[in-house]
Parts: sequence; C-alpha cells; structure tokens
Amino acid sequence: MSAPTPPPRRARHLLDPDNPSAPRPTRARARSRSTQKSMSIDTVQRYVLSVLAATTILHMSVGLVLAGLIIDDEHRVSQVGLCVLGGAFGVLAVAAALAIHRKNALSPWLLLGTIPGIVGVWLVLT
Repeated sequence: MSAPTPPPRRARHLLDPDNPSAPRPTRARARSRSTQKSMSIDTVQRYVLSVLAATTILHMSVGLVLAGLIIDDEHRVSQVGLCVLGGAFGVLAVAAALAIHRKNALSPWLLLGTIPGIVGVWLVLT
C-alpha cells in the first residue's frame, strides 16, 4: 500500500479559505500612510458643500445672463438688468463659498462673481 499524499500546498500569494489571516501591510503602503496628510470629515464636507453651493448659484447666474442675451434688442434695459442680476448672483455664489469656509465674506475674491455679469453686459452692448 502507498503512503497517503499530503494535500497540495497553496502558493503564498493565494488566500487559504481554511486559514484566513489579516493581510500584512507592505513597507511601501505603511510608508505612504505615515507620510499622507489626511483631511478630517468636517473639512471634506465643507469643501463638498461649498462647491455644490457655488456651482448651483453660478448656474443661476449664467442662466440669467443667457436670458438677457435671448431677449429682443428693443428691450435693452431688460437685457442689461438681467445681466446685472446675473452678476449679483455670481457675487452671492462666491460669498456663500467663503461663508461656508468661515472666511471673511468681504474679500477681493468677490470680484470673480462679477465676471458673468460683465461678460453679459459686454455681449449685450456689442
């Protein structure tokens, strides 16, 4: 009679379902974790909220400017008025993003919000 053969040995890189073990971190992974700067949940939530708020309000701003461009040229005052409103909403978008980050809302960054209005008035008047 022949001797019983042992079960085939699994390669080390394969998972053994009969003997699960926690994966060991490699040196590169351990080093990258220690050198990475992690952000807190509050910081990430603040960034996500400010981006969502700013883009939503900026969409309204651009929509007002586009509405001003669509109106007939005989209603020039209405065209310029919609463009000015678009610029005001752009300023509100930047102010909202600054307020979410707890920064001073009166800053030079507010000038970025006027860009849709300025471009709209320039397009209406040319």
